[in-house]
Amino acid sequence: MSGMIIKGKTGDWEVVCGLEIHCQIISKSKIFSGASTHYGSDVNQNVSFVDAGMPGMLPTLNEECVRQAVKTGFGLNAKINKYSAFARKNYFYADLPQGYQITQFKYPIVGEGFVKIELEDGSTKDIGVERLHIEQDAAKSIHDISPTKTFIDLNRAGVGLMEIVTKPDFRSPEEAGAFLRKLRSIVRYLGSCDGNMDEGSMRCDASISVRPVGSKELRPRAEVKNVNSVKFAMQAIDFEARRQVELYESGGTMQQQTCQFNQATGQTKFLRFKEFSDDYRYFPEPDLPPLVLSDEFIEDIKKNLIELPDAKKERFVKELGLTAYDASVICENKEMAEFFERAAQGHDAKKVANWLMGDFFAMLNEKKLSLEESPISAENLGKLVELITQNVINGKTAKDVFAIMAETGKAPEVIVEEKGLKQVTDTSAIEKIVDDVIAANPDNVASYKAGKTNLLGWFVGQVMKQSSGKANPGIVNQILKQKLG
Repeated sequence: MSGMIIKGKTGDWEVVCGLEIHCQIISKSKIFSGASTHYGSDVNQNVSFVDAGMPGMLPTLNEECVRQAVKTGFGLNAKINKYSAFARKNYFYADLPQGYQITQFKYPIVGEGFVKIELEDGSTKDIGVERLHIEQDAAKSIHDISPTKTFIDLNRAGVGLMEIVTKPDFRSPEEAGAFLRKLRSIVRYLGSCDGNMDEGSMRCDASISVRPVGSKELRPRAEVKNVNSVKFAMQAIDFEARRQVELYESGGTMQQQTCQFNQATGQTKFLRFKEFSDDYRYFPEPDLPPLVLSDEFIEDIKKNLIELPDAKKERFVKELGLTAYDASVICENKEMAEFFERAAQGHDAKKVANWLMGDFFAMLNEKKLSLEESPISAENLGKLVELITQNVINGKTAKDVFAIMAETGKAPEVIVEEKGLKQVTDTSAIEKIVDDVIAANPDNVASYKAGKTNLLGWFVGQVMKQSSGKANPGIVNQILKQKLG
């Protein structure tokens, strides 16, 4: 069971949580202007009059942002709405220069869907998606330059966002973490968002409430705003749920509220009582007509979709013989999945997966390298596995070859040739070494024949040592058993 049960003085409590995730849309220009979306530019460099909220400036919808939203909708197994409309959300905020935000309210571009998450115990759960709508991002307030002034960077103002709203289906921090990782994987596969939470291009709001186990009521919730990592989202949900249980059990009551998460303390902090939609004074956006998508536009996006993580994982299990766990780990990252497929082409896929998730991942971690920086190519990893499969080298020698590959980037067959590491499979050559080892150790031979058969491993080790590790272990075992039998 993946649900989190909190033991209280009055009984058991469960968490009820929903998420709102803001995903920055990958596009060269902003959603309603031609200004660049390049990350890392100097402050206020990527700004048009529209982004700055100058009077009389008219927004123009970016078609690429629409395309990316529809593509993401398909990734969420969701309904694509042919009719959607924009609204103005009016509120004062320091980093909102226009004084309003262009968003979608009653008529979002994407309707209900679901995302399947995998949990640590091997179980799966479908998390309902309520909607996906597109909107503009706000600017950035900077408070640490002056003690008396707030500075505004408009580079982010007007960048396209997809806001993905889930149903309140999460019953534990672990489920929320699994969802965020899965969503990040989906948008990265699709190329609709880079998913870099540390850069702010994917941000999460978590709405958290608790209720007695068995109850169906939805109690007032606390919304924790702008959490920028999976780990912090899980910590925020855990802390806030426990805080609410203590509040109820001490006789207190909850009011709908907005909080922030303190990364240093791992605690949530009250900001203000939560606004309702009426407080934002939504009204139809007067400068943008309704968005009507043609069947051709939607079908064109659908037919050009790439294979997504779930489908790729299923194929790896069915066609390549991977375990569900191995396939999940490899498919979480699109680049890793593509690397694996290139490495496994024409080779034993299961062995390739073992090397990838073992020595290869360890090598990248040790050298602090990204996949793109790996000195070992996918093709060379596949060749190494093939050398083992073809009995050219044994497993022990393969690890030595791998270490040299990691240092030099050379192909494994080149290293084997240069170092003279080819496995000895000539039975007559191995038989001579076995005879020498048996002749040199009469006491152990006698003990083996007297019933100490576990000495076979010792004899194997001696033969491998005499052959400098080049003898085929299977043939060594076979000959030793015959000679000692």
